[in-house]
Amino acid sequence: MASSSLPPPLPSSTSLTSQQSSSPPSQLPIRKMPGSYGWPLVGPLSDRLDYFWFQGPEKFFKSRSEKYKSTVFRTNIPPAFPFLGNVNPNIVAVLDVKSFSYLFDMDLVDKRDVLIGDFRPSLDFYGGIRVGVYLDTTEPKHAKVKSFAMEILKRSSEVWLRELLSNLDKFWETVESDISKNPDGGASYLIGLQRCMFNFLSTAMTGANPSVSPDIAENGWKMLDKWLAIQVIPTTKIGILQPLEEIFLHSWAYPFFLVAGDYKKLYDFISENAGDVIRLGDEEYGLTRDETVHNLLFNLGFNAYGGFSIFLPSLIGKIAGDTTGLQERLRTEVRKVCGSGSVLNFRTVNEMELVKSVVYETLRLNPPVPLQYARARDDFKISSHDAVYEVKKGELLCGYQPLVMRDASIFDDPEEFKPDRFVGETGSKLLNYLFWSNGPQTGTPSASNKQCAAKEMVTITAALIIANLFLRYDKITGDAGSIKTVVKAT
Repeated sequence: MASSSLPPPLPSSTSLTSQQSSSPPSQLPIRKMPGSYGWPLVGPLSDRLDYFWFQGPEKFFKSRSEKYKSTVFRTNIPPAFPFLGNVNPNIVAVLDVKSFSYLFDMDLVDKRDVLIGDFRPSLDFYGGIRVGVYLDTTEPKHAKVKSFAMEILKRSSEVWLRELLSNLDKFWETVESDISKNPDGGASYLIGLQRCMFNFLSTAMTGANPSVSPDIAENGWKMLDKWLAIQVIPTTKIGILQPLEEIFLHSWAYPFFLVAGDYKKLYDFISENAGDVIRLGDEEYGLTRDETVHNLLFNLGFNAYGGFSIFLPSLIGKIAGDTTGLQERLRTEVRKVCGSGSVLNFRTVNEMELVKSVVYETLRLNPPVPLQYARARDDFKISSHDAVYEVKKGELLCGYQPLVMRDASIFDDPEEFKPDRFVGETGSKLLNYLFWSNGPQTGTPSASNKQCAAKEMVTITAALIIANLFLRYDKITGDAGSIKTVVKAT
């Protein structure tokens, strides 16, 4: 069953599983869930070494799926420190689109404190507050924080476009200057891109423009990089020389004091310069100043800045490195839609079907957050395409998105980058199965679910970046780390 014969689309309600079936659940065999956790200590250690060292995350999940002949199975996911006993490594892996969708059925699963699995960094990283991403939908504070986040994005729409295009102009000018200084080597653009995204997102999301603080303008993006890194490094494969990575990076959780000074600077910057947004949190959503600022910092730093820092290099690299004629097709579409006046806005970019499809396809193959987690509220039955399995209350479900989004039952030639995959009627139906945002692309973020509040802003921002690129240039060459050449628009 490929994209030409799709399963029914996901329902629009919060219950995603009842219709997510290529055949009715009653027709699927009930199977004992394969896999095991192994001997205490030995099993988790063996899986940890496979995950971080001998296999890597993708091969770790893929090899076990092949071994058990199932996309649903029990295994261990490496915690930061398996010998201390305060992190449970046991998970139920869900590696196909159908079983993965259960992670977003809030009637069945709990999202409390599972952003990075059973491991949660110290609350000191968030001012001692459990920010919105760590709250389950049943917790009263969740609705307030999520509604606040969505309202901020709604109110920022007028500023968003202006700030994005203004900062992109500075970014591309820097790239051009660097290329002129080093025509043979090109320009490494990752630092410039992060600086661009930080300045744009800070102003658009919080109203705090980094230009008012020389220190934040120069170093704010670095502060966020460090704050992000020491939270996630204990559970992330870095790829440096082993066993040094295991010994020094994956054996303990890093203390907050390493970035406490930087975080205070960012907190003070938001607190002093985001007055309108802070008043909104207080007056309309009943949030304290601390709750508002720490949630703003998390949304800015972890969700927005962190996500774009991972996703955009993949997008730019795919376009810059293409040799199939994709750039010419994108350029033609962008300039046709924008017309002779080169008018770029939310309306015009929404008409660029190929541009949006390229964004979706990049998100499919390179999701910014590869691992998604949820905990079973009670015992329930979970379906893959082939069978039904019993999940026990309290079990932690884990989906590895890079494999889920290459489900051959849903996507034709799933390993291949197809820029037109999401074009047309058939392509639009596939958006039901694109899950990069903690829910389907056709879903709607709300206070009752955990879907990314900025889902639409992320995709439209990425599309705006592509469109801006092809209004400015006829062609670029490069990869996910550097741009070799640019040919200005004629």
